[in-house]
Amino acid sequence: MLAFIFAIEEINRNPYLLPNISLGYESHNSLHSHGNILKNVLMLHAGQDEVPNYTCGRDSKSVALLTGTSWATEAQSGPLLELYKFPQVRRELTFGSFDLVLSEYDRFSSLYQMASRDTSLALGMVSLVIHFNWNWVGVIVTAGAKGLQFLSDVRAEMDGNRVCLAFVKTVTSDPLLYVANTELHDFLTKDTIGVNVIIIYHDTENVNDLNHNVGLHLGTWRVWVTNSQWQADLTGKNFLRDSFHGTFIFSNHHKEISGFKKFIQTVNPSIYPEDIFIQQFWYSHFQCSLSDSGCALENCIPNASLEWLPVNRFDPTMSDASYNIYNAVYAVAHALHEMLLKQIQKQPAGNEYLKSSHIITCLKCFFLFLLILHSFLRNIQFNNTVGDQMNLEEKIKLNAKFDILNFWNFPEGLRLKVKVGEFSPYVTHGQKLSLSDEMIQWAMGSTETPRSVCTESCTPGFRKTPQEGKASCCFDCITCSENEITNNTDMEQCVKCPDQQYANDQKNQCLQKSVTFLAYKDTLGKALVSTALSLTILTAVVLGLFVKHRDTPIAKANNRTLSYTLLISLTFCFLCALLFIGRPNTATCILQQTTFAVVFTVAVSTVLAKTITVVLAFKVTAPGKRMRQFLVSGAPNYVIPICSLIQLTLCGTWMGTNPPYIDTDAHSEHGHIIIVCNKGSLTAFYCVLGYLGSLALVSFTVAFLARNLPDTFNEAKFLTFSMLVFCSVWITFLPVYHSTKGKVMVAMEVFSILASSAGLLGCIFVPKCYIILLRPEKNALHGFRDKTHSRR
Repeated sequence: MLAFIFAIEEINRNPYLLPNISLGYESHNSLHSHGNILKNVLMLHAGQDEVPNYTCGRDSKSVALLTGTSWATEAQSGPLLELYKFPQVRRELTFGSFDLVLSEYDRFSSLYQMASRDTSLALGMVSLVIHFNWNWVGVIVTAGAKGLQFLSDVRAEMDGNRVCLAFVKTVTSDPLLYVANTELHDFLTKDTIGVNVIIIYHDTENVNDLNHNVGLHLGTWRVWVTNSQWQADLTGKNFLRDSFHGTFIFSNHHKEISGFKKFIQTVNPSIYPEDIFIQQFWYSHFQCSLSDSGCALENCIPNASLEWLPVNRFDPTMSDASYNIYNAVYAVAHALHEMLLKQIQKQPAGNEYLKSSHIITCLKCFFLFLLILHSFLRNIQFNNTVGDQMNLEEKIKLNAKFDILNFWNFPEGLRLKVKVGEFSPYVTHGQKLSLSDEMIQWAMGSTETPRSVCTESCTPGFRKTPQEGKASCCFDCITCSENEITNNTDMEQCVKCPDQQYANDQKNQCLQKSVTFLAYKDTLGKALVSTALSLTILTAVVLGLFVKHRDTPIAKANNRTLSYTLLISLTFCFLCALLFIGRPNTATCILQQTTFAVVFTVAVSTVLAKTITVVLAFKVTAPGKRMRQFLVSGAPNYVIPICSLIQLTLCGTWMGTNPPYIDTDAHSEHGHIIIVCNKGSLTAFYCVLGYLGSLALVSFTVAFLARNLPDTFNEAKFLTFSMLVFCSVWITFLPVYHSTKGKVMVAMEVFSILASSAGLLGCIFVPKCYIILLRPEKNALHGFRDKTHSRR
C-alpha cells in the first residue's frame, strides 16, 4: 500500500507527467475472503459503500483497478467487471506474479499483468539444484492452476537435467481451508525421509501457518528453495523447530526505486490518518494507546519513525509486489498522459468542453474515455524512474530475471534476506546462474554444503545399475568387469580398455601394457636354457665317449653310424629349443617349426633305422634267409633320408602356403602383451606332428616286437622304452598345449622338446654308457664271446 501511495504522490509532483491533473485513489481490503472481493467490486461499480441493485455516483468512479496477487481474485472480480453493459471498458491491472491463465484475452480482455513472465523460474531453481550436485529433491506446491503449471515446468527441467523428484505435496493457500484440513496434510511420510532439499512454490503471499506446519512436519536441517511469494512473518511466531535459516528465495530482479526509503521514513499516522493499517502498525510497534473514543492513537513514542525499526521487524526495501504496484500506477498515468495529449491536439483551440478536466468528469464522455484508455494501455511502453522498460502487451513480455536471496535467521529472529546470486534466462548456456558460494549460510548445524541424493555417486571403477521400481537417481554401484574401467562418477557403462592397455586395480584408468615374451632373463627362461645347454653338453659327451670307444663290441654291435647320427640329431633337438626363447622375429618363428620338425624326424627315423637293423640282424642268422645282402648293403640307413625328405616336403608346403608369423597375445597375462609366434596354418602344424607321431608309432611297434631277441647287446627293448617315453610326452603335450596361453604355452612346447629328446638320450644311451664306463669287462671281446657261448 505504501508503494501505491508513493507512486501517486510522485506522479502528482511531476510537472511533466499529467500536468495540472492530480491522481486520486480509493482502496479496499479483501481480507483473503472471496466474499469481500465480490463486495469490493460491487462497491466500485456502485460508487458508494452501500451496494444497491443499480449504479450511482458515476462522477467519482475510478478509471483503473489494481487487483491482488492470486488467480482467485481475478476469477471472482472478472465476471463482475462485465456487468452493467460495459464489459470491455473497466481497466484492471494485477500486481501479482505472472499467470498464463490471466493472459487469455477472451476471458480477461480488460486485464493487464505488470509482472514479467516467470516461466524460467523452474529452470532457475533446477539450475541451483544442479550447481550443488543435488539430485533428490522434494516439491511442495499450492493447489491451483499456477501451482500445477509450476510442477509441470519443474518436472520437465528435472527430467532434462537428471534430477529426480523425490515427492510432491500439494497444499491449499487458503488459510481457512488449510486450518480446517490440517490433519490431511501429512508431510512426514516414507518418501520424505532422506530428502534434504525441498522446493516450495507459493502462488500468493505466504500464509505463515502453512510455513510453520511444513517445517514442523518435515523437520529441521533442510534446505528450502522458494519463490518471492514466500516470506517469514516479521512480527509473528518464531519457528522454533525449523527457522528456515539458509532458505533460497528467487525474487524478481529490479533496481531500487530512488526516494522510496526516504518516503518510508516520513510515513506516520498523522500524515495518513485514514489508513487503518499504518495506525495498527504504529500501535503494535511504538507503544501507543487508544483514545477513549477508540478512534485515535495517543501517547506514542515521540517522533517515531519506521526507520527506527530493525530490518527483521520492518523491511524498507521494495518487494516484488510493491515494485509491480509502483509500475502499474505509472502505466495508468502514462496511458492517461498520452491519451489526453492526443485528444487535446485534435481539438480546436478554445474548446473548453473536451479539455483535460472536462474529459474525465464529463459523464457523457466517460464510456468513450475508457474505451480509448484501453487502446493506450495495451500499447503503452515506457521506462520507469530507474530505467527499467515496462510494457503491458502479453506477447512481448520478457521472462523475469531473478535475484537469489539467502534467508539469514540466526540468531533466531534476525530474518535478513541477503543477495547471494542471480539467474538470467538471457545469458548463454552454462552462465545463466551466478552464485557467491562464500556468502551462503546453510541450515543451522551445517557448516558444509548439504547433500541430497537418493544414492551416493558411484566412484570411478564402478558403474550404475538401476534399482527396480525406483527413480533413475536411485541405483546400485557395481564394480566394472575385468579389463573395464569408468573414469568419471556415475557412469552407466564401463568402458573396455584397448588390447594394448589394461585396467588398474581400482578400475578407473587404463594403463599401457608392457611387452613381454619368454626371455632369457626370466626365471622360467633361465631354467629352460640351462636345461637345454646341459643336455646338449651331455649329448656331446656321450658322442665323444662313443667316438673314443668306437672299436669296442658295444659300439660296433649298435651300428656306430646310426648312433652318431642319432646323437648329433639329439644335440640339434636340444639346441632348437633355444629358438623358442627370446624375442620372436620372423626368422625365428619360421626356424622354430622347420628345425624342430626336421631334426626330430631325423632322430625318430634314426631310431626306426636302428630298430630295423636289429630285426634284420637276427633274420640274417636264420638258415635259408636272403636278408644278408639287404643288411650288408646298408639299406636300413636309407630310411633316414627318405623320412626326412617327406617331412621337408610337408614343411615346404607349410612355409609356402601359410607360414608362421609374429603375433601378440594381449589377454593371457594381466598387464602384458606377449609376443609369440603364431603357427600360421594349424592344419600344416598338426600334419607335421602327425607324421612325426606316425614314425614314432612305427618305431615303437617294430622295437616292441624285437624286444625279446637274444643278444648281449640287443637294444630293441631300450628303443621300445625310448619310443614309449617319446610318445607319452607328445600325447600329453597336445591337451596341455591347447589349455595354456602366452609364455606358458611356449614353455610347454620347449619342455616337450627337451623331455622327449632326453627320453631318447636316456633310454638308448645311458645303459651303453654304463657298460662302457662302469662295466668295461662286459665290453671286451672275450667277455662278449663267453657270454654268447654260455647262452648257447
